[in-house]
Amino acid sequence: MTSHIPLKDLTPAQQGGPIHTRSFKGLYRNLRLLGAGALMLLFFGTAWIDWNGQQAVLWDLDSKQFHIFGATFWPQDFTLLSAILMIAAFGLFFITVVAGRVWCGYSCPQSVWTWIFMWVEKVTEGERHQRIRLDAAPWSLNKLLRRGAKHGLWLAISLATAIGFIGYFIPVRELVGDLLSWQVGATTAFWLLCFTAATYFNAGWLREKVCVHMCPYSRFQSAMFDADTLLVTYDAARGETRGPRKKNTDPAASGLGDCIDCTVCVQVCPTGIDIRDGLQIDCISCGACIDACNGIMDQMGYQRGLIRYTSERALAGGKTHWLRPRLVGYAIALLLMIGGLVWGLQTRPLIDLDISRDRSVFRANSSGEIENIYTLKVLNKTQQPREYSLSLADAERFNTQGLGNLQVPAGETGTVAVRVSRRDATTAAGSEPLEFVVQDLNDPASRVSDQSTFVAPQVR
Repeated sequence: MTSHIPLKDLTPAQQGGPIHTRSFKGLYRNLRLLGAGALMLLFFGTAWIDWNGQQAVLWDLDSKQFHIFGATFWPQDFTLLSAILMIAAFGLFFITVVAGRVWCGYSCPQSVWTWIFMWVEKVTEGERHQRIRLDAAPWSLNKLLRRGAKHGLWLAISLATAIGFIGYFIPVRELVGDLLSWQVGATTAFWLLCFTAATYFNAGWLREKVCVHMCPYSRFQSAMFDADTLLVTYDAARGETRGPRKKNTDPAASGLGDCIDCTVCVQVCPTGIDIRDGLQIDCISCGACIDACNGIMDQMGYQRGLIRYTSERALAGGKTHWLRPRLVGYAIALLLMIGGLVWGLQTRPLIDLDISRDRSVFRANSSGEIENIYTLKVLNKTQQPREYSLSLADAERFNTQGLGNLQVPAGETGTVAVRVSRRDATTAAGSEPLEFVVQDLNDPASRVSDQSTFVAPQVR
């Protein structure tokens, strides 16, 4: 409860109003800028890369194909996608055990886009104190122009983000061309509107509320922390008792700690908390308070690190343990899954065979033999036309019609009807297994097989 706390002592998060962050410089800010720049380049640039005459990364929903740098994946390869998602999840768990919510502070799209939107806010409306005054000021032409410029840039960035995202599902050059010529279809326009609105509201209006109230990661991440996890921590033993003083003042002689109670750490926090109150669910481990505090320590002539990344064990005077069972377990699991993914990619068949037997079960052909009819569908997963040989294992017991060579264009499915009759008509009635084999004539190692059944009636 905060009802007994004076308003001036409430953090921006406790006050419930908009959070206006202060500009700052420092190591972790620079790291975050580098990470955000790399993410922007990856997100907006990858879709424009051509690979063998095709968009390098494209999820073609119409064809049910996922193209990534020359490799094509199909719904049959869903297990590989599942493996990638599992690797990403365990990677996140590993990072969380090592350094808490650094993913949230440095690489999460919500945080990255929020920082971009806050930068736009600074450019259009000024520094923190100017934005606070502008909020309190009555509407005027100056306020209208500044607010209009801010929201206009927000919408432009949101639209660019939507185009960048949808460009991975619709060829981006085609999408941009349709937009410029006002020929966008209704479905595409709907998704553009949805993703533009989602980016605009999440990064512009909701901001830290997404991290605190909507993201499930903020709720269970603390369960992965241990005494050796690196967290953004205020060193209370060194900082207390906090209080203002003149520059170059010896805090020990004044009965004070190193914290001068300037609240700059609060002013730079994107979620509006006071890190000096201890670990909180709102903290995204972005390191902004560390940079701000280090700048104040430099000005005061004090040692840096009053707020720093450290572990609970190190803060208590111990030594952080890096090799611990949980961390080693996640690392081993990650290595095994990555190895399994690489093996799966290397051994992934580039042919897919689907067999369906005619539901009439069996029939007599012109020679009086009992035959079953099968439909074989051969999927060419490569990006080149292929010729395949179709055969029947244990063929000496059966007569076949329709098997042979089959040419299938790149990324398409070839279909062939096959008639199979049993040579020995005296064999007992019932069903017996059949195995069809498909082999790439240009690559003998590329071979798949699948089983079906042959059904025959009782001979009287």
